[in-house]
Amino acid sequence: MAMATTTAGSSSATATPLLSPTTPSLHTITRIPFISATPKCNRPITKLHVSSNPVASSSTSTSKPNQESIFFDGGAHYGDLAANLLLGFTLLWLPLTLASVFRAFYLRYRFTNLRVTVISGLTGQDRSDFSYKVIKDVQVVPRFIGEWGDVIITLKDGTVVDLRSVPKFREIAKYCLSMVDKESSGVSKETNATDGPKGF
Repeated sequence: MAMATTTAGSSSATATPLLSPTTPSLHTITRIPFISATPKCNRPITKLHVSSNPVASSSTSTSKPNQESIFFDGGAHYGDLAANLLLGFTLLWLPLTLASVFRAFYLRYRFTNLRVTVISGLTGQDRSDFSYKVIKDVQVVPRFIGEWGDVIITLKDGTVVDLRSVPKFREIAKYCLSMVDKESSGVSKETNATDGPKGF
């Protein structure tokens, strides 16, 4: 009896447990680190400064200092055509009548504050422009008791521009001379400014 008891006690003492301390338990909770859904951005934030009035700045940059204004824009005087049509019944006056018809329908004069323009041709493809800087002299020739007249412009290179049957020819000639004086005075001021006294 004593032997049996000892055997049983030894067997119970040497019996291995079902779960070892090193064996992971089935109820152990595994903790996973939380990953943020929004990644961190290390780039610096740039602030934009918008002008309060961008339209004003663009308008000032695109403004033109010298704008062209028209003093006269028109064709030959209608009286020239009427008078030449009445005298065109004679064969001797017929070439002058045809010339007056051409001037009435296919010739235009334009005087602005910057230039003189003569437009001619069937579709206006023939055009000549020259500024007041190249004008040397302006003369007038009255026609038909002074109702219209010719404006003769002489350029500095010797070219003579004959504008026939111009209405208001006296006012136009005075305007051309005033613009020539204005251009010459502006050129003289620039030369005086550049040719001033120079120091050593």
